[in-house]
Amino acid sequence: MVGDTFGTMLETAVELVKKLDAKALVIFSEVSPAGLPELETPVVMVGSTFEMDERIKRVSIPRTLDLDNSLNLISAFLLEHDMVTEGENFVYVTEDVIGVKTVRKGISVMRGFFSKSQDVIQKLLEITIELSVEGREGTPVGAIFVVGDSRRVLRHSHQMIPNPFKGHKVNVLERESKEIIKEFAQLDGAFVIREDGRIVAAGRYLEIKPKVIDLMLPPGLGSRHIAAAGITKLTRAMAITLSESGTIRIFKNGLLLLEYNPRIKY
Repeated sequence: MVGDTFGTMLETAVELVKKLDAKALVIFSEVSPAGLPELETPVVMVGSTFEMDERIKRVSIPRTLDLDNSLNLISAFLLEHDMVTEGENFVYVTEDVIGVKTVRKGISVMRGFFSKSQDVIQKLLEITIELSVEGREGTPVGAIFVVGDSRRVLRHSHQMIPNPFKGHKVNVLERESKEIIKEFAQLDGAFVIREDGRIVAAGRYLEIKPKVIDLMLPPGLGSRHIAAAGITKLTRAMAITLSESGTIRIFKNGLLLLEYNPRIKY
C-alpha cells in the first residue's frame, strides 16, 4: 500500500500530468501496481529491476545518483522508447518532491542501452559521473572502461604500464573498490573489466585502426572515443568514456549509445 504522504504526492503528480498534458509519469519508488492510478500516459517506475510491461515500464538506474543525473538518464530512456521527443515534458515524483522535466537537446541515445538491468555498467556509470563532477583532487580526469568479452579485449590491446590489478581480485561491485578505481583512473590507457565486475587490467592501450574498422561516429570525437568505439566493434564489449570536459559516452557495437555531461543542467 502506498503511504499516506507519498500517496497524496502521487495523486498530485497524476493531476499535474493531466493538466500539463505531460508525456509520462516517472515514479522514483517501488509501488504496487494496485496502488497506481489509471492513466493513458506511460508510467515509468524507477527501482531495482528492468521490465517493459504494457502498463508499467520498470527501469533500473544507479541508486546513488543525484536527482539531476537520474532525470538525465530517465530522459534518455524515454527518448529511446519513443515516449517523448525533445521539448516535451514528463512529470516525476520522489519521496520528497514533485517536479516537471523538459527533455532538452544535449542528451542523445540509441536503442540498446536500456535493454536489461546491468549492475556492472550501472556501478561504473556511477563512478564515472562522480569523476566527471568532482575530478580527482581537483583535476579533470579522462578515462575508458571496457566491460565484457575481456579475453578478446586483451588480444586487441597491450599494457602501457605494469598492470596494477595483476594478482588482485578487485570487483567494481564491491563498495571499497570505488576509491581504488578513481585513483587508477588517472593512469593513461583503459580499464578492462569482466562481465561479472572483476577488474582484469588498467593502463591498456587499445589497438584500433579506425580506417580498417570503418566506424560511423559523430564528427569531432578524439582518439579516446575512437578507441572505445573501435574495441566494441571488434569485440562484444561495451565501453564507457569520460573526457576532461566531463562528457560521458557509452559505446556498443561501434556505435554511440548514450552521451551527456553531468556538469550541464539540461
